[in-house]
Amino acid sequence: MPVRRTRYLCAIAAALVLTVTAPTAATADSSPVLREVLFVGNNWDGTADVIESTGDFARIGRIDVIPDKDERMAEINADPIRWIYFMAIRSGVGEGHDQFVDDMYSTPDGTSVVVSRPSFADVVSLDLATGRVNWRFPVSGYRSDHMAVSPDGKRVAVSASTSNTVHVLDIGTGEELGSFKTGDKPHENVFSNDGKYIWNMSIGEVNTALDATWLDWTKGDRRITVVDATTFQQVKVIDMRDRLDAAGLKDHSDAVRPAAFSPDESKLYFQVSFFNGFFEYDVATDRITRTKTLPKNPATSDDRTTWVNDSRHHGITMKPDGTKLCVAGTMDDYATVVDRATLRQGPLVTASKPYWATVSGDGRSCVVSESGADRVTAIDFATGEKTVSVPVGDHPQRVRLGHVEADWSGAEGGR
Repeated sequence: MPVRRTRYLCAIAAALVLTVTAPTAATADSSPVLREVLFVGNNWDGTADVIESTGDFARIGRIDVIPDKDERMAEINADPIRWIYFMAIRSGVGEGHDQFVDDMYSTPDGTSVVVSRPSFADVVSLDLATGRVNWRFPVSGYRSDHMAVSPDGKRVAVSASTSNTVHVLDIGTGEELGSFKTGDKPHENVFSNDGKYIWNMSIGEVNTALDATWLDWTKGDRRITVVDATTFQQVKVIDMRDRLDAAGLKDHSDAVRPAAFSPDESKLYFQVSFFNGFFEYDVATDRITRTKTLPKNPATSDDRTTWVNDSRHHGITMKPDGTKLCVAGTMDDYATVVDRATLRQGPLVTASKPYWATVSGDGRSCVVSESGADRVTAIDFATGEKTVSVPVGDHPQRVRLGHVEADWSGAEGGR
């Protein structure tokens, strides 16, 4: 075959290869570019602010998490029992306000956000482009609460606080994959790093005025329930009452509130009702190994019935390298960074009823929600000092890392 003809045929073959492979490359390139953000749930407002996950934490947009409010209220008003619970949530845990958003996580593709709505006793997925409801899952009972998302982002666990149940849902479809029973009033949920287990903390009754130490037994069955995240079968139950008593801490509540694992999951750091501090629990030896008592604010009343939902401190997170903890001193109006090795606290950063603590996208800052001042505040892990505060909606509580599409600037119809 002549050389010229051979080169000609090779050129045609190369062109055909490019023609065939080009669409594949274009398809790969057309995948949405995601932007890491922080979602801030404004509980009394019925909105969620989306802010930068690092730097100046500037607000990017706002989501209306109750676009179906009229429909939900019509259902509640038509059902006397649901109406009673709705009003009880408003007057009790809601401090006179409706609880429209407790927790939220974005889907892996950044197109939707999944939100638990306590007053509506449900979980919904909202389309971040249109603001419309993709799916809705009514939880058992009459109130939804804290959630957790699996490491792969595909499953979300939500506490149904009045039915002592945790539902695990497919985050994309809202289909229930399974459920499990807990102690009284399930609250915090945590997936293990490998996604194999779910830890649930039940906190018991936190809305009664029976807050004296000797009446602690009236608060109900409080325990940590650990289940297999695939079969939802119980693996173990941890009663912190026994562990607290063994450590000589008989006067402390065993209602485990927010908690944070060390990176290797060998230690659990957790807060309990009424306590200005936290405990370190060794998972392997099944015992409490250290106690950290944090300063009391002299301006905080000693009347425990005045503390919101039995919380003295509510919110704890850990720097990704495991060297520092960040604590929200809710009723004492401060947040502080604590060295994990020495348990020495840093500066007490003034904050108005800080209700949650999480880590920034770059891992350098602790971000706390100031529910009493309608803002979020970033604290530098290295210095323990405040770097910036950003205004958000009414009564921010949960703050979660997530993703949106890179060009997202707010859902249509947002309030």
